[in-house]
Amino acid sequence: MGKSKDSSVRALDWLVEQGVDVAAVLAPEQTALERSARGHGLPLVSEAELYADPPGDVDVVVSFLFWNLIREPLISLGRVGCLNFHPAPLPDFRGVGGYNVAILEGLPEWGVSCHFVDEHLDTGDLVAVERFPIDPDSETALSLDAKSQEQLAALFESVMQRLLDGEQLPRAPQGEGRYVSRAEFEELRLVRPGDDVSRKLRAFWYPPWPGAVVELDGRRLTVVDDELLAEVARAYRDAGLLP
Repeated sequence: MGKSKDSSVRALDWLVEQGVDVAAVLAPEQTALERSARGHGLPLVSEAELYADPPGDVDVVVSFLFWNLIREPLISLGRVGCLNFHPAPLPDFRGVGGYNVAILEGLPEWGVSCHFVDEHLDTGDLVAVERFPIDPDSETALSLDAKSQEQLAALFESVMQRLLDGEQLPRAPQGEGRYVSRAEFEELRLVRPGDDVSRKLRAFWYPPWPGAVVELDGRRLTVVDDELLAEVARAYRDAGLLP
């Protein structure tokens, strides 16, 4: 189960290359992950189908950037368990908005995590957390996501190789952590008096999604500065849309 990002495609391709029997793939329609699954001849299922008729004889259920809370029977379906690969350090950042908060708060490092899934969001026992340095004074949400996806794909391969080698995965309770809700995330997006505007713009820069916003005449409008506009211009030129 996963989103359509290059890292999820890399993870699926790696499993196939290792000769792993992938029982089913849940992927958004018309995405690179779906195309990869079709190219490998793997069965594609919807979320409803997966819950109504889960596959049998499963060693491990893998959630890679999956977008919904996972429920039974999937949590207990695999003999090893259900593993989630999360693009943030746990228990520091659960839920959404981790990249944004990391930049807003000037954190010097970031990380990615693998944990066993329980009935709550991002709270199950930890398998591994890999941390790496970042420069919060130059990162954007987009650039930090790109770095995190590379790290997450590497963590996936490392954890799954341990399973293929017959190792028992470690389990460490997370303890207390921080959860950023969708509502909190949307409020953080709003540019307010006294904000470090440049930092906030970078913290929410992830086109084509709305960035940092101001409210005007009842509307929320994304704000860009010259630096971000230059980044867009480079992308347009690379795509042949500008002279």
